[in-house]
Amino acid sequence: MSELLVAEGQVVTVNYTLRGDDGEVLDASTVEDPMAYLHGADNIVPGLEKALEGKAVGYKGKVTVSPEDGYGERDEDDEPNAIPRKAFPPDMEIEAGMTFMAEGPNDEHAPIWVIGVEGDKVIVDSQHPLAGRTLHFEVEVLGIRAASEEELAHGHPHGPGGHHDH
Repeated sequence: MSELLVAEGQVVTVNYTLRGDDGEVLDASTVEDPMAYLHGADNIVPGLEKALEGKAVGYKGKVTVSPEDGYGERDEDDEPNAIPRKAFPPDMEIEAGMTFMAEGPNDEHAPIWVIGVEGDKVIVDSQHPLAGRTLHFEVEVLGIRAASEEELAHGHPHGPGGHHDH
């Protein structure tokens, strides 16, 4: 049997460290809690997905992802907004870094990121916090397997490292 390679329709498990230009760790997985994603389903930024295409278990590398292949360029005209605190559940503790799904006027849903809380206002941004930043990944491919029909239908992996609590 030939070795599986990272390709569309495969569940890929990786361990990674993400750094900014200054070397600051922005995000990381651990060997105990690696990240699983469905390749080809937009589960990870396009630049990292392209770099992992065709790699095998054991691959270790450094991948630099430009903003356009990451979380997009930052739109300086798209200013953060203040939302009244009462728009959130009263018993919910809200802090910077949290993500919520906001509903638009036509029932579309889009993520918003909390960047701060000022008195009775929650300051949110519709742009990803890493928009406009070059991303520096150190990544290791730990596992590759064929996705199940259910995972393909849902667009993400289930089970360890994946989403399984819908």
